[in-house]
Amino acid sequence: MTVCEKNTILGNRIPSNPRQRGHRSYSLLVLLILTGIAMACIAVSPASAGSQYMAGSPELSATISGNNELSPGKEVQLAVVIQNTGINEFKFVKSGIVDTDDLPNTAKFLTVTLGSGDSPLIVKSDPQMVGDLKASGTATATFTVRVPSDAAAGTYSLPVRLNYTYLYTAEQYGSDTVQYTYKTIDKILQIPVKVKSNVRIDVISADIQHLNAGTEGYITLTVQNVGHEDATKAIVTIARNDGSPVIPTEASAYVGDFPANGTAKCIFKTSVDQGAEEQTYPLDVYVKYENSEGDTVSSDIETIGVPVGGKITFSINSDVQTIAPGEKKVIQASFKNTGGATAYQALARVSMVDPFTSNDDSAFLGDIAPGETKEASFLVSADGSATVKNYGIDTEIRYRDALDNSVISDPMKLSVDVVEKKSAVSSLMGNPAILAAIAIIVIAIGYLLYRSRKKLQ
Repeated sequence: MTVCEKNTILGNRIPSNPRQRGHRSYSLLVLLILTGIAMACIAVSPASAGSQYMAGSPELSATISGNNELSPGKEVQLAVVIQNTGINEFKFVKSGIVDTDDLPNTAKFLTVTLGSGDSPLIVKSDPQMVGDLKASGTATATFTVRVPSDAAAGTYSLPVRLNYTYLYTAEQYGSDTVQYTYKTIDKILQIPVKVKSNVRIDVISADIQHLNAGTEGYITLTVQNVGHEDATKAIVTIARNDGSPVIPTEASAYVGDFPANGTAKCIFKTSVDQGAEEQTYPLDVYVKYENSEGDTVSSDIETIGVPVGGKITFSINSDVQTIAPGEKKVIQASFKNTGGATAYQALARVSMVDPFTSNDDSAFLGDIAPGETKEASFLVSADGSATVKNYGIDTEIRYRDALDNSVISDPMKLSVDVVEKKSAVSSLMGNPAILAAIAIIVIAIGYLLYRSRKKLQ
């Protein structure tokens, strides 16, 4: 190999000069020695300082957020606040200790369950998972609680079950291995709640009088205070229930003192919409009163059923009336009460239209009980140019209900036929009085002939 030749070993150019090759080898050796020293230093350097806790655990307490007074008959959202006041008593800081992932005073996977205990309350929510709760922290679990209407007043304790896990011990093996031991705790705390006293009503009896569709009547209620509070300045009130056709017209009755277990009898005037059917409809009842704290409050609503009778209706049971063009005559109409109540001081009226006229378009019928029929007569004239055909004359009945309210019935049609005008002879022959007179004359003539023949014998 000449000095001018160039050779490559492992990608490096080897100098042809022996002195240069020795210098390069020396540098490589120095680099290897320094690298080894550095790695040795790293291997023997002390580990960074870590912390170890020798004692500590969560310390949980439970309280209710806000007011703990509950009213009977209500459904509330009860917020239970959990607080962690746990501390770590001993902490060691030392090199070679590996820090743990969890602290002993952290409550992990905390689940909160609210129970009803011996109280009348009904807890409608499932257990609540609130997660990890660190020391000095709080977590809130909200539960839906129903207080029955008949819940007795008083203070009750609700059990709160807390289920959680915490770091019990942490054992370190060597410089890089830690074994954790967790402990599960299930503890029950008690939180107090107060059920307030209140007035709660029960309608013992309801006497319904004259309540029919389209009329006005009375409702007499006997109401009892089945709550646990004595009410003062009490006012029993009825109110319309949504779209019910039962509409109070005199809706309040003052009863004054209304003690627990006391009763009150109240009379209310109520109307019924004319579109109501014969059935039972809802009516709301409640009491407005002054409680023991001097506040004016209202009881829960008690809904009762009110039976309503059918609307007072009428029908025309008359035969078809006839009249000839140019004739003036009395036509008859029979009105029957087909409703469920008596119509008082009933007055029948007809509304004349062309070709009819009348100077006597009203007829007094008096009281008409359900199922009863009354006759009415109207003097009607038919125009001489009246067309021969059937006509319907509008009729109605104005009457008074049991509370003396004026009511008008639905319109009815009185059927009248305009017929061909009869000849004079036909008219005479169709007149009962004339026929009777002719009959008397014939009989008289016959009698006289009979007497004459007898004398001749």
